[in-house]
Amino acid sequence: MSVRTRVWDPGVNPLRDPRDRRLPRVAGPCSLVLFGVTGDLARKKLMPAVYDLANRGLLPPGFALVGFARRDWADQDFAEIVHDSVREHARTEFREDVWNELCQGIRFVAGDFADDAAFDQLGQVVRDLDRVRGTRGNHAFYLSIPPKFFAPVVQQLKRSGLSASDDGAWRRVVIEKPFGHDLASARELNSTLAEVFPHGSVFRIDHYLGKETVQNLLALRFANTMFEPIWNAHFVDHVQITMAEDIGIGGRAGYYDGIGAARDVIQNHLLQLLALAAMEEPLTFDARDVRVEKEKVLAALTLPEDLDLHTARGQYAAGWQGGELVKGFLEEDGIAAGSSTETFAAIRLGVDTRRWAGVPFYLRTGKRLGRRVTELAVVFKRAPHLPFSVTDTEELGQNALVLRVQPDEGVTLRFGSKVPGTQMEVRDVNMDFAYGDSFTESSPEAYERLILDVLLGDPPLFPRHEEVELAWTVLDPVLEHWAAGGRPEQYESGTWGPAGAEAMMARDGRAWRRP
Repeated sequence: MSVRTRVWDPGVNPLRDPRDRRLPRVAGPCSLVLFGVTGDLARKKLMPAVYDLANRGLLPPGFALVGFARRDWADQDFAEIVHDSVREHARTEFREDVWNELCQGIRFVAGDFADDAAFDQLGQVVRDLDRVRGTRGNHAFYLSIPPKFFAPVVQQLKRSGLSASDDGAWRRVVIEKPFGHDLASARELNSTLAEVFPHGSVFRIDHYLGKETVQNLLALRFANTMFEPIWNAHFVDHVQITMAEDIGIGGRAGYYDGIGAARDVIQNHLLQLLALAAMEEPLTFDARDVRVEKEKVLAALTLPEDLDLHTARGQYAAGWQGGELVKGFLEEDGIAAGSSTETFAAIRLGVDTRRWAGVPFYLRTGKRLGRRVTELAVVFKRAPHLPFSVTDTEELGQNALVLRVQPDEGVTLRFGSKVPGTQMEVRDVNMDFAYGDSFTESSPEAYERLILDVLLGDPPLFPRHEEVELAWTVLDPVLEHWAAGGRPEQYESGTWGPAGAEAMMARDGRAWRRP
């Protein structure tokens, strides 16, 4: 009898084989080339995430980090920038041995995006890394830059030969949202990327999809038998998805004005959460199978017939928040006095499938709201018959299953329970699960998971170009309707949005949750 041996491949998704599920996912030989190293995202998130991955032993010993920017820096200058970023923002403790190993692979190339010579030098740097650090031709290019520079950088990668791979090596490109500002621009961007990189080598980062609770949504649904049988129109009354921020636009006026809440959040974060909540069980959790089910949901989304009645938008006005008097959106530095950019957006969507027929999905996002919170709430129908008097249950609401994405990651189940005493009185109570209380392991930062997925080439939750275009197909009619309909409604900072959003829910006999 022959014995077949199995060699473990660190690039294999551990969910594919139960024998591998406890093995760590460790990236193979590679480098990460980071464009936009002077920005907040790189300093506060990306560089610390790279260190945290190294500290957890998930990067290869010869890993290299290359920075590209219009700065007169040498390698050691960039290394000092990375060092300071790591010491200030890393999630894990700072260890000199880990840093010294990582520091040996840090390189820097000075230049701008129109500088052919700089990209030629970058090509020489990565070839040197193949020889000195053993990166074997495997290089990921992370474009942490404004969207208007995506196309020039991608074309430079093509011209300089950096996008081409051979001998089984890989080259990948990573871009941050927004993926266009409407369907036409999204298609143009997708076409530009496809001319240089194959679809499987393009990674669109949505950091919300790397959060622990978002991924736990799939485990909650498909690893348990108690939820899936009631996860449908027979039992679910409606679904609310909220991303609320208690801050204003800060110093982002140049980016935010003209973009707005719907483009900034609904088109990507919230529609992706909706797709994960509404999709059917995939055959496996490989990237291809998960994407197929998400795309089916996005293709089945329907808008209400009357967008005036079932959408709402607003702008935050001055008000009190956190004991401080804050100014309104139109008073922020860099915002035009007549700006019609919305800072609050809410829409109602349907999912035209057998599972969800007749169940509305309410999405809302806004700045300067009551508190910072992101949650997905599945609100169930009321019991068809209550053998109690009205007074016994007058304080009883609807059952709800709430996934808290941030800041307190966890799950809450709301249900009715008898109040202790001699009378029959039923009130709502909560059963709560919190990650911090239930696991000794701390949750990795979203960018740790996503960067590792890029290096492994295993992107089950990265949106592909089909998903991006389907999302714009849904949102474009709403944006066009708003553009033709005047100005957003004002709402006081520190509240939960404009009166129009409350009226939108009231017309359906429902109300927004107060997270």
